[in-house]
Amino acid sequence: MVERVNRRLVNKLILLFTTIIILVVASLTFISYQMFQKESVTNSIASTSNNLLLVNQNMEDYLKGMEQLSLPQIRFDEITYAIMHESEDYASKMYLENYLRQLYYSRNDLQAIYLYVVKEKKYYSISQENYNISVRTGTEPGISELSWYSKAMESPFNRSYQSFVEPESEVGYPIQTEDTFMAYHRVLRSIVSRQPQAVLSFYFDSSVSDEILKDIPFDEGQHLLFLSPDNEPFYTDDKSFYKRAESMDLADKLTDKPNGQLTWSEAGQKYLVVYDIGEQEGWKLVKPIPYSQIYEAARTTRNLSFIIGFLFLLLSTIGVTYFSNAITKPLQKLSYHMNRFSTGDFDAEAEVKGRDEIAYLSRHFNLMVRRTNDLINERYKMKLVEKNAILKALEAEINPHFLYNALQAISTKALKNERYDIADMIDALALTLRYCISGKDIVRAREELKHIENYLSLQKARFGSRLQVTYDWQDSMLELEIPKLSIQTLVENSIKHALEKVSSTITIDIRAVITDSHAVISVRDNGPGFTPERLEQVRKSFLNEWKDREDENESIGLVNLNTRLKLLYGDEAELIIHTDKTGTEMEMLLPLGGVSHV
Repeated sequence: MVERVNRRLVNKLILLFTTIIILVVASLTFISYQMFQKESVTNSIASTSNNLLLVNQNMEDYLKGMEQLSLPQIRFDEITYAIMHESEDYASKMYLENYLRQLYYSRNDLQAIYLYVVKEKKYYSISQENYNISVRTGTEPGISELSWYSKAMESPFNRSYQSFVEPESEVGYPIQTEDTFMAYHRVLRSIVSRQPQAVLSFYFDSSVSDEILKDIPFDEGQHLLFLSPDNEPFYTDDKSFYKRAESMDLADKLTDKPNGQLTWSEAGQKYLVVYDIGEQEGWKLVKPIPYSQIYEAARTTRNLSFIIGFLFLLLSTIGVTYFSNAITKPLQKLSYHMNRFSTGDFDAEAEVKGRDEIAYLSRHFNLMVRRTNDLINERYKMKLVEKNAILKALEAEINPHFLYNALQAISTKALKNERYDIADMIDALALTLRYCISGKDIVRAREELKHIENYLSLQKARFGSRLQVTYDWQDSMLELEIPKLSIQTLVENSIKHALEKVSSTITIDIRAVITDSHAVISVRDNGPGFTPERLEQVRKSFLNEWKDREDENESIGLVNLNTRLKLLYGDEAELIIHTDKTGTEMEMLLPLGGVSHV
């Protein structure tokens, strides 16, 4: 019989391992897809990086040509002389116009050239109008207020580049910039005084830049950005995409390395961003490529592999599904009952079917449930009896000690003063005794504080003005539930170990605060404090079991209170003692969850 049962389970395990093998085959297909994805990304990075490097070198050479064009070189003295005398010398004026014509005819990508004379606040311009090349003059006093003018003046290289990607870009001159790629502004200064004399501005169309950038191939969904060293856009294939990239600080994520790549997400689309930073001036070519395009070939290969694998696994899946259900269904039922048992439902017995190992486990699980129920019931009853007995013993231990002190105070008061206020003391004592013998273990804070007032009125009869008491208790905490006689125990400890030890005035501060997890009740006095040896002894006594306590312990009240807190609230409750030469503070930490019922 046992051999037959074992054989039945072996057959099931064979089917299970067959399924695992199939899963391994599928996993290998998935792994190969991941590797192909990684290889696609690597190839895309390599090819795009090389392409951007070459194009960016051509772009920086193009910008270098702009700079060379703007330098007067060997005729600098003649040009500066003409600028200084153009308003009064006709020859100088004609010299400047001829100079602008030579510059304009030297290139075929110039849209217009402007020469702004700083002193006169006037400009010379040359551009093509109706198939004619015309040189004009005009005045524009607001040029000096424009940002590109300020950048050129402040630049250590006496130049600035101006982008026209943004439609609201400021120009200053009467020129249409729809087809303008960029403007290059060069400050011409006096060699002697280094004062600015003129600003030479070149406006380039996009014919040459488009020719250079077209060497960067990109499909639909890909984008291209050409940025200045300070991340100002000078070219973008899609202005709306650049706006989104700018709002998400894409340019700030680029590192200072000559080339690199990063992953960036925008509007649910994940991009591989490949960029190149020019070695000469740091101009940046940035190409975001959607990962969906990079993975397209990998997805095609993966889908083909899945189709072939699906046809191969279809027949196996039908058989494996049937036998897997036969194996997992009993386990699922047993797991369900185990989960019920773990959440506290101790009547969760599983149905037993068959004679295999699962049925064997189910029978023993049911036996464990029944035994656990018996043990829990027995242990719960014993715990209730023990808990109630300990609580009553603790109360009985505290009350006689307090009664002795109270009667001693009343006797002393009567002998020394022979006053009729003894009746008030007796009333206070009666209220105190009534409170102590009440059957409640947990009381409201307002009840305990009222009891403390009666208790302290009796103690003040003993110590007179040497006993001072302050309260810092919010009205919102008056309904807080606390153990009965808990605050009295802390106050009594201050009287015993502070007030009775010295002849000076002792102030007892009673406070309560709420933290995120606990209600903290503290009693502080300005007495001599505990010695380190005595404090260590008291703390060790908190760790002893009830049966191990010594009756002659001087701090039995604190030990009793700590024991009550642990019984009523569990380990989250705590009694903490802080002491130094300035006094002693005892904190009672009560968890906000309330009294434990376990």
